[in-house]
Amino acid sequence: MSIADSFDHDAELSACARGDREALQRIYRRESRYLLGVALRIVRQHALAEDVLHDAFVSIWQRAASFDPARGEGRGWIFSVVRNAALNKVRHGEREVSIDEEAAEAIQDEAALAAHAGAMDPFELRADLGKLDECLARLEPARRHCIVLAYVEGCSHGEIAQRIHAPLGTVKAWIQRGMRALRECMA
Repeated sequence: MSIADSFDHDAELSACARGDREALQRIYRRESRYLLGVALRIVRQHALAEDVLHDAFVSIWQRAASFDPARGEGRGWIFSVVRNAALNKVRHGEREVSIDEEAAEAIQDEAALAAHAGAMDPFELRADLGKLDECLARLEPARRHCIVLAYVEGCSHGEIAQRIHAPLGTVKAWIQRGMRALRECMA
């Protein structure tokens, strides 16, 4: 499906709350690849990410009635269910991964971007991607490289520090400052 297709996440969640299994299947077909990516970035193992996705969809099915469209969009709610399921898997010792505040913020940014991209028409998305490319080009090369490694390749801060042979604190600072500069540039 293209981004231009209309898909009413709120209506599908309401249908799930009424027991419509096909609504859950439609959500799964529409979002599963993106949601798997969110889970994979957190748990770092494909099989574990698939388990998280399964658990999250069970939770979406069971908790669909608790979704309140007045508090946010359905797509964002779905992404937060998956994100929380992945974080819970990590917290409960399924895998020893330490997730710091910057990593959690990065995950939230990614989910927000995915939700935002789904709501945009293709022309608007291309314009935003062009703007993002311009803003990335303005960054110092080292900061830009760190951001690309973190957000495109899914590397942790520690992995980036090892790859570019820089101190961990420096990498964290470059990513944090680079993201701040990108947010300002995109605004």
